[in-house]
Amino acid sequence: MKKHLSVGDHFTTFRENIATSSAGITLACGYEGETYDKLLHAWLGKGTGWLSPASLSLAIFDWSAHLHIAPAKQWVLTQSAWKHVAQFIMQFYAVTGCYPSEKCSVFIHPRIQDHRFSNMAWELFPFNLYSQAFLLYEKWWDEATLGIRGVSKHHEHVVNFVVRQLLDMVSPSNFPFSNPEVIAASIQQGGANFVAGFCNTIEDTYRFLNQQLPVGTENFPVGVQVATTPGKVIYRNHLIELIQYTPVTQDVYAEPVLIIPAWIMKYYILDLSRHNSLVNYLVGHGHTVFMISWRNPTSEDRDLGLEDYLNLGVMNALDVINAIIPHKKIHATGYCLGGTLLMIAAAAMALMKDDRFKSITLFAAQVDFHDSGELSLFVDQSQVNYLEDIMWEKGYLDGTQMAWAFSMLRSNDLIWSRMIHDYLLGKRRPMNDLMAWDSDTTRLPLRMHADYLRDLFLNNELVRGRYKVGKKKIALTDITIPIFAVGTLKDHVSPWRLVYKAHLFTNTDITFVLTSGGHNAGIVSEPGHKNRTYQIKTRKKGDKYISSDTWLESAKKTTGSWWPEWEHWLAVFSEKKVAPPLMGNLKKGLGPLCDAPGTYVLQR
Repeated sequence: MKKHLSVGDHFTTFRENIATSSAGITLACGYEGETYDKLLHAWLGKGTGWLSPASLSLAIFDWSAHLHIAPAKQWVLTQSAWKHVAQFIMQFYAVTGCYPSEKCSVFIHPRIQDHRFSNMAWELFPFNLYSQAFLLYEKWWDEATLGIRGVSKHHEHVVNFVVRQLLDMVSPSNFPFSNPEVIAASIQQGGANFVAGFCNTIEDTYRFLNQQLPVGTENFPVGVQVATTPGKVIYRNHLIELIQYTPVTQDVYAEPVLIIPAWIMKYYILDLSRHNSLVNYLVGHGHTVFMISWRNPTSEDRDLGLEDYLNLGVMNALDVINAIIPHKKIHATGYCLGGTLLMIAAAAMALMKDDRFKSITLFAAQVDFHDSGELSLFVDQSQVNYLEDIMWEKGYLDGTQMAWAFSMLRSNDLIWSRMIHDYLLGKRRPMNDLMAWDSDTTRLPLRMHADYLRDLFLNNELVRGRYKVGKKKIALTDITIPIFAVGTLKDHVSPWRLVYKAHLFTNTDITFVLTSGGHNAGIVSEPGHKNRTYQIKTRKKGDKYISSDTWLESAKKTTGSWWPEWEHWLAVFSEKKVAPPLMGNLKKGLGPLCDAPGTYVLQR
């Protein structure tokens, strides 16, 4: 097998073999010319991460060019700036007349999701001046980057996002001498918080450079503390291990449940500790559960495409389940990207008159990728090309790059607040099972990620009826089986209104649930979880479409977990209970290979 050279190897070969001819520069290394563009982009990517300099430059140029030929907008911004200066001066005189411990009035409040200045100490002089000046400045830049006529919406959002990231870096909450919480801790501890913070910094840096998981994750070993629901791996191919979980009830529902997690995450988010394991909950209520555990791809898997995930993943799993539990339909469940793949599979199966699905459940999964929330900031033609070239060197996208992208979408909560807590206050937040899982990242093969970004994100082919499985175009309107879809209120990966759009592209019964929490915490919402609420409503086939806003106003809000609602829904669409099936099928070569959680989930 030909060794795949690194960027440095390629540049060395290029330097040694390049020759000059009368026609210009001859690339004499045996590679096509565009290979060297990929080399350059891969090299640049080491400094820019996954952000395309060209894409960012185009966005900034679009914004600045239109702002420069908009004198009326410039005048409005000038007036706004002077207004903010006047407000700050008035605030200055107001607070200097307050007693040091007296709460003073404010002119501007932070966004609802911004908790940087929530501590009451920020309401006291002089810290209220710091926060007010920053928030006024932040508000002015919002005005300056949004609402400029002629700028494309994508470029407008990119520029606004970049400006927000830069402003977040210089927030007064990030500096020890302007953060009242840090100052109070320093006085109380005699500066010991900085010593502890320095030690935390050294420890985190060491772990990062040595590619070790964060502090505390060692308390949640996979298969010991998490992913502990008993079961067996009864099938393995190059891409998946299929886990069949051991029944714990005397009889079970006739139709099994197949769960298809996203391959951008380890499956055990649905099988965390026993008290918040969705798998354990289903098994305990009499369901036979099968789980796909995806392989963590390496450079050798660079050519695995989205259709490979469909065939080696979903379709192979269905065949295996049919061999173990013949003549029974299957409740299929997909999480995030796994839900998108499930809908592709369901549409393709409907086209081929394959009726093995009894129902479909979607967890925070979308089929329409138009205006796909803040994630669309990172997806345009330039960005996708650049990202492909970065992946080209190793053949995959590293999980840490994805994690960094998601963190930037909520930088205040996931980056800067942690820096303040761990490095300025010198504390460690207790690690929990969900946080440990979140640190256990996966990789994405080059071809699959390119297929996903181009066919789904950029071209939105699935809802436009142009997506092909094999050589045939599929249509979501062919899906006629009932759907249970879950959206989460604070989801920044799959915004709930996009998940709700499944109503527009299918003509079947849809039960939609909107639950509190985010993309992960909203799904891991076990009974007894504090402060959890949900809304639920069913649209029957043939009913008129109602908008997401109308749905939000009309759906009753209930306190508690949505899990019982889903389990009841599965039971309604199931036949009577029967004796539990055997673990695997030895006659068909599907004997247990090893205990759950298997081997693929342990790959780093």
